[in-house]
Amino acid sequence: MEALLRREGIYSSHLSKWRQQLATRDAEGLASQKPGRKPKLDEQARQLQALTKRNTELERKLALALSLIELQKKAHEILGIALPESDEES
Repeated sequence: MEALLRREGIYSSHLSKWRQQLATRDAEGLASQKPGRKPKLDEQARQLQALTKRNTELERKLALALSLIELQKKAHEILGIALPESDEES
């Protein structure tokens, strides 16, 4: 087996890389890819990509803020401190 791999120019590093690609992206990871740079995006695609990235970041920050607010409410309940009244909750 080892002689066959050597004759075909396949090294253990190739096998480990292929196993890693298979584990992370299933069969798609083993699909051949075009060498070289990725094609440049047009202006609209770049803008969409930037907005999607910003939306994801804002959603992450919102989830964190909501978690902190819930934590503060629980801390007020445990300590017996009355929450300040706000106009938005009316």
